[in-house]
Amino acid sequence: MSSVVLPTRTGELEQFTFEGTFVAGRSRPPRTRTAYAAAHVVADPLRGGIDWERTIAYRRHLWRTGLGVAEAMDTAQRGMGLEPDDVRRLIAASTSAALEPDGGPLAVGMATDALPVGPASLDDIVATYRDQLELLDGTSAVPVLMASRQLAAAGAGPGDYRKVYGEVLGRVERPVILHWLGDMFDPQLAGYWGSPDIHHAMDVVVDIVTDHADVVDGVKISLLDADVEVAFRRRLPAGVACYTGDDFNFPGLIVGDEHGFSHALLGVFDVIAEVASEALSALDDGDRQRCASVFEPTVPLSRTLFEAPTFNYKTGVVFLAYLRGHQDHFRMAGGFESARGITHLAELVRRGDAAGLFADPDDVIRRLEPVLRLAGLW
Repeated sequence: MSSVVLPTRTGELEQFTFEGTFVAGRSRPPRTRTAYAAAHVVADPLRGGIDWERTIAYRRHLWRTGLGVAEAMDTAQRGMGLEPDDVRRLIAASTSAALEPDGGPLAVGMATDALPVGPASLDDIVATYRDQLELLDGTSAVPVLMASRQLAAAGAGPGDYRKVYGEVLGRVERPVILHWLGDMFDPQLAGYWGSPDIHHAMDVVVDIVTDHADVVDGVKISLLDADVEVAFRRRLPAGVACYTGDDFNFPGLIVGDEHGFSHALLGVFDVIAEVASEALSALDDGDRQRCASVFEPTVPLSRTLFEAPTFNYKTGVVFLAYLRGHQDHFRMAGGFESARGITHLAELVRRGDAAGLFADPDDVIRRLEPVLRLAGLW
C-alpha cells in the first residue's frame, strides 16, 4: 500500500498509509433530490486571474457526476478574491457551457459585490441585483439571490429587507433561490434579515417567501445548525424547497424525516461529487440506509474542511481538487492557499482517503511532495 509521512495536529510526524476505497459514483442525475455543487475557480498562477479553461472543465466534471453546478457563489471566492469583471465573465462562460451536450443544471449567484465596500442605499442594492439578473437573460440558469454585504453594512432593519427583496422579487421573470448565509461563513453578514436573533430573522425570511411564493423556488440555508434548518423548512409554504447549505449535517438533512427533507446546494459537494452521486442514487433506489452509509465517512472530512474559521474552507476545496488531479497547482486567487496550515491540510488527506476520494494514492503523494517541501517537511 502507498504511504507518506504527514504531520499531526500535536506537532509530530507519522507514517500514513492510504487504505480507502475510491468511490466512482453512478454518473446519473438524482431523481428524488435536487443537488448543486458550489464550484470553485481555478487560478492562473502565471498570468494571474482565472484559468478559464480549467475552471470550466471542472464544471463539466461536476456535471458528469450527475450533479448540478452552483456558479459564482462563495466557494468561487465571491467577495474574497474574485473580481466583479471576472464574475461576469464566469457567469457568461458557465451559462454557455451548461447548454453544451456535456452541460447540465446551473444555478448562479446574484450578488451586490459590484458596489463599493460598506453600506449602500436600498435603491442601489435593488438596482445591482437587477443588473445581475440581466446577466441570465436568455439562459435556463436558476438565479440565487446571495446575501448582500452592503445591505448588512447599512444596519438595515427587517422592514428594509422586506423592501429590497420585495422590489427584486416583484420583477423577476423566473423562479429564484434565496440565500441565507450565516456569519460563520461571512462575518460581514452578522445580523442579516435585520436581527441578530435567529428566530426573529427566520420570521422575516418566512414572511418574504410567503409574500412571493410564486417566484421563490426555494431557500438555501447555511447556518450549520440542523435543528434550526428543520424548523425553518417546516415553516416554508407548500411548493417552496429548502436547500441545505449545512456542511456539517447534510446527510441527515437530505435524507429527511416524516415531515420532509432538504435538497442540496453545498460547497462540500465540490469535493465529494462522486460520493454524493453514489449516495443520492441509493436514495433514489429507496435505500436510505445505503445513502447514509455512503455519506457517513464524508462528514468528518467536511467538518475538518469547514472548521473555524469556516470562511477559509475554500483553501481545502482547492487543495483537494489539486490532489485529485483536477488542476496542476495549489494556488488560489488572492493568495488564499496560505489561509490554512500544513497540519490542517494533512488532516484533509487522511479524511479524504477515508471518504473514498483518491483513485490514485501514488499520484496524490507525488502532488503532496511540493506542498510538504514548502512546509519544511520533505
